[in-house]
This record gives sequence, C-alpha cells and structure tokens, in this order.
Amino acid sequence: MLTEEEIRFMEYWEANRLRRKRGFRQLAIGLPLAVVLASAIFINFFSGLIWYKKADIELHSQTPANQATLILVVIIAALLIVVFTTVFSIRHKWEMYEQRYQELLARKQQS
Repeated sequence: MLTEEEIRFMEYWEANRLRRKRGFRQLAIGLPLAVVLASAIFINFFSGLIWYKKADIELHSQTPANQATLILVVIIAALLIVVFTTVFSIRHKWEMYEQRYQELLARKQQS
C-alpha cells in the first residue's frame, strides 16, 4: 500500500517527468554547485601563486603569450568543469526520481 506522499509523488512525476528531463531551466539545478567548484579552483590557483613561490617564479619566467595561454587553459578547464558538473547533477537527480517512481509503480502494481 502506498502512502499519500508516495501517491502525490507518482502523480507529480507522471505529469512532469518528460518536462524535467529536457530544457535549459534544468541548468539552474546544478549550476550553483558547479560555480562554487570552479570558484574554489580559481581561488586555489591564484592563491598558490602567492604562497607557492616556485609556481610564481615559473609563471613570471614565461613570456606574456605563455602566461595568457595558461590563464586561458585554466578558464576553459573551469568552464568544462561547470558544464560537466551541471549536466551530471541534472541527470543524477532525474535518475533518482525516475528510480523512485519505477519502484513505487512496481509496488502499486504488486498490491
């Protein structure tokens, strides 16, 4: 027997499961976590130039073009991390809801 909360979840998920799987609005789910992660990487990278003298010397020993390339690589890596984390968290959350829905559906059909 399903509880009232489980029945409400099944009704909600039946109505919204396809809409929740697609769309740009979903990006808002995983975006905050991804931005925090990328910000932490930037803070670590740039603070390392202060406390890790060897990294600072290495960065300043390069030509300006190489410095710009390094910063560009770090920015691209951070953007890729943001995109991956966002997409992964969206799909993971959708899969968790879908699994719960399938389990409840099986319990409903069994009883």
